[in-house]
Amino acid sequence: MMSANFHFHQLQPDLLLDALESYQIRLESGLMALNSYENRVYQFKADDMQRYVVKFYRPERWTAEQIGEEHQFCRDLQQAELDIIAPLQFDGQSLLQYQHYYFAVFPSKGGRPFSAEQDEHWEQLGTLLGQLHQVGAATTFQHRPILQVHTEIQQAIPLLLQCPLLPAALRPQYQRVLEQLLHTIQQLPAVKWRSRRIHGDCHAGNILTDQQLFLLDFDDCLQGPAVQDFWMLLSGDEMEQRIQLEILTEQYQNFTDFNQSELALIEPLRCRRMVLYMVWLAKRWADPAFPLHFPWFAHEDYWQQQLQQLQQQNLRLQQPTLRLYPYDI
Repeated sequence: MMSANFHFHQLQPDLLLDALESYQIRLESGLMALNSYENRVYQFKADDMQRYVVKFYRPERWTAEQIGEEHQFCRDLQQAELDIIAPLQFDGQSLLQYQHYYFAVFPSKGGRPFSAEQDEHWEQLGTLLGQLHQVGAATTFQHRPILQVHTEIQQAIPLLLQCPLLPAALRPQYQRVLEQLLHTIQQLPAVKWRSRRIHGDCHAGNILTDQQLFLLDFDDCLQGPAVQDFWMLLSGDEMEQRIQLEILTEQYQNFTDFNQSELALIEPLRCRRMVLYMVWLAKRWADPAFPLHFPWFAHEDYWQQQLQQLQQQNLRLQQPTLRLYPYDI
């Protein structure tokens, strides 16, 4: 196993080619790096003249069992005829290994971005997520994480406060606002949600359309509430978000129920994402790709802006919950 400070230095072109050729995958074109920081992802054309994508998983992030569950979830969805991109199998195996690296090969499929302005896209998304969560509820992950907002933020706070890039003068303010956020979330009424296998990172960048919408990248799949796969796609003011949700859930509920009380989780989930994103950058800073692509993380202006956003988020946590039908009691 590689050390915790590993950052893909050894993943050079010769090793990439050797890894693919070890599974009789021979390239017709060169490897083109795609936009991915957590893993290393490349597109290529094989000697069968088809285009593929290979993803090399960051060592020590997921275990083989956890990646295996990701792949099995994709196969379950594909068998249910959902529009998702699942890894290919070689001699019955989709999780491939070469030296210290786990990797997987996917068919390459292009498309246009998801558009929040098109009702048709929301209808298709409601159908797709309804089917996905119906399949996701059929069994449970045994090795993947369970989404736990309060616990995850609580564990993230000391990691963030210890980040050497956090200006010392701002550390007391960060500690105060993070503890306030945690306290506010803890005081919110409990929401009972049905745990199911979900995509986990369902945002516009992971959705493309080619006549029909299809989902990419199940790298963050986990056990969680349905609304985790909804809220990052919502945009605009409250009325616009309500319309988007109404279109989505109308189609969604043709396949599985949506518990509207989960809407109260949106702001806590947003808080979780804000905090975990900063911790993710701090953990990965030793990887040369991160200072190169996220240079603003080392600037005091960024930390000042994030402090203000966290303070605003604390206020949002205390506002009334987004509701599909505001006139219902």
